[in-house]
Amino acid sequence: MQRENIYRQLPLKLLPWYDSEKRDLPWRENCDPYRVWVSEIMLQQTRVEAAKEYYLRFIKELPTVKDLADCPQDKLYKLWEGLGYYSRVKNMQKAAKEIVTRGSFPDTAEELYKLSGIGIYTAGAIASIAFSRPSPAVDGNVIRVLSRIFSDERPQSLLKTVFHNELAKFYPKERCGDFTQSLMELGATVCTPRSPKCLTCPLFDLCSTRSDALPVPPEKSPRKRTQMTVFIFSTPHGIGLCKRTTGVLKDMWQFPNEERKLSTKDAKKYLAEIGITQFTISPPKTHKHVFTHIEWLMTAYLVKTDTLLPQLEYFFPSEIGEKIALPSAFRWCMEIL
Repeated sequence: MQRENIYRQLPLKLLPWYDSEKRDLPWRENCDPYRVWVSEIMLQQTRVEAAKEYYLRFIKELPTVKDLADCPQDKLYKLWEGLGYYSRVKNMQKAAKEIVTRGSFPDTAEELYKLSGIGIYTAGAIASIAFSRPSPAVDGNVIRVLSRIFSDERPQSLLKTVFHNELAKFYPKERCGDFTQSLMELGATVCTPRSPKCLTCPLFDLCSTRSDALPVPPEKSPRKRTQMTVFIFSTPHGIGLCKRTTGVLKDMWQFPNEERKLSTKDAKKYLAEIGITQFTISPPKTHKHVFTHIEWLMTAYLVKTDTLLPQLEYFFPSEIGEKIALPSAFRWCMEIL
């Protein structure tokens, strides 16, 4: 069957299936662009079931674009805590301010793409779901479905552009948003990465693969490893924290640290150099934190002292848990207190 004919049949087969099989998800209650946007950003790195609770909490606290634009940074990061990739919510707030300034939510993929932190996929998802534009949203689920249908063994990085351009030519005139979601839904619930449910798939007769052989997995580059020594300063005035100024987790709260591994002897010498002469120091605790492209090999020391460092802000443990969003990379340090 010709590729064009398969594309033409996709809406005919997927929309009835979607009507009967789609999951009941909180972000599908309406097509408000703000809600679509929040859900799509959350779902980029979080499973649907896990994202529900975060989504409902976020929308309850920040129900409108203006609420997001005006939200204090610490509160925003606390609402995002557990989702990771804090740069995404930082960019969301930046985009929210841009939307408030322009006076309305952009309603085309081209205009949405101009906003901070919104890529081609997210722009297409918002445009099609919220505004019924014929704008494809090609994520991993869609790449998986289409690569199997067409038995396309090309790299996923190439297929994302190929499928985006091809799908755009064959979008239905109506129900664009449902068509976008039906492709995503099929990849998430039927055409899964492993053990796809081929016999129940509405596209079974169109598929050339009928297995989990595709898509071809991308080659993974080795992660960069960074040694880090973390100091947990415990004082009568609280625990010392500062904000990261560069690199991963920029602008997030952290325990002060050095990007090198220090022995207990070297750690004591370092403390003296920064002006802490009266202290007790615990034996080191170690931990490995894995990001997408880097690993932190962390050594932590609990330092009890009455000395306060001017470059740190001090919080009691209950405040850190309730008010301060501490990234998971550093959250394990709280167990040492």
